[in-house]
Amino acid sequence: MPPPIDPRELLTPMMRGVLDRIARAGHAPLHALPPDQAKAAYEAGAGVLDIPPVPLARVQDLRIVARDGTALAARLFAPAAEHPLPVLLFFHGGGFTVGSVASHEPLCRHLAHLAQCAVVSADYRLAPQAKFPTAVEDAWDSLVWLREQAGGLGLDGTRIAVGGDSAGGTLAAVTAIAARDAGWPLALQLLFYPGCAGHQDTATHKSFAQGFLLEEAHITYFFDHYLRGSADRDDWRFAPLDGVDEKGHVRELDEVAPAWIGLAECDPLTDEGVMYADRLRHAGVAVDLEIYAGVVHGFINFGRAIPEAMTAHNHAARALRHAFGAS
Repeated sequence: MPPPIDPRELLTPMMRGVLDRIARAGHAPLHALPPDQAKAAYEAGAGVLDIPPVPLARVQDLRIVARDGTALAARLFAPAAEHPLPVLLFFHGGGFTVGSVASHEPLCRHLAHLAQCAVVSADYRLAPQAKFPTAVEDAWDSLVWLREQAGGLGLDGTRIAVGGDSAGGTLAAVTAIAARDAGWPLALQLLFYPGCAGHQDTATHKSFAQGFLLEEAHITYFFDHYLRGSADRDDWRFAPLDGVDEKGHVRELDEVAPAWIGLAECDPLTDEGVMYADRLRHAGVAVDLEIYAGVVHGFINFGRAIPEAMTAHNHAARALRHAFGAS
């Protein structure tokens, strides 16, 4: 029997080089820091490997009012347009604990440019100050607000997509299910390596637990800050793959918005992303699944360093253009 493959051998040379440089830098891992310091450290490092911000005709700060009256920061990115633009409502990643509109601005700008659509990036409230399900409610309230305000912002409220990366992908997937329940059609759910499962027990969680940027210790740290207790792990609003509703039923996925899902091969979340794509397909939902070989969780923000990031940006933008009925 041949020896088992070292998971690091799956990495592309450029991806391996990025991880080696990060390791040599010697920064304390986020999970070793108090949440406020982790937030600051994430923001400080967010743009190091990302592409330069693409110039756009329109960048506008917004305020979204949540159900409890809290004003949530948001930012609109849009190219020049003579007619109302379709819009992607985007939720950033960061384990529900770190990240912001600012940390994901280069990505949102680039998607707006490539897809020739508007992107509204929403700053939902973060843990540990805001526990589950506050982020879920903020995401839904952001969609409610966008539908109401689209016309006044020069946007086409009949062509809205939701999207996000990592924890933001979870929020987008859950929002898509809630929109189906409300009878609100969405053009697309655009999911970069979303968290989908309530428990981290798949093969990829074991294979990529250490040394691949998003480590098991990070996942535990984020979820310990975000969740109120172990029961939240089984709530569909945290785990759209296998979580249940208040009656103990797994949520059906029939008639939710079509999905574009982009996963990283060397990522603890890959298996649950594939399983979620399979569940969507079995429910009759159109799914375009891309798995980018040899890269890790978070790679879409590494456009300066690895070509796969730009490839994924282009694939996602193509899916948006198709969903919005553009060429």
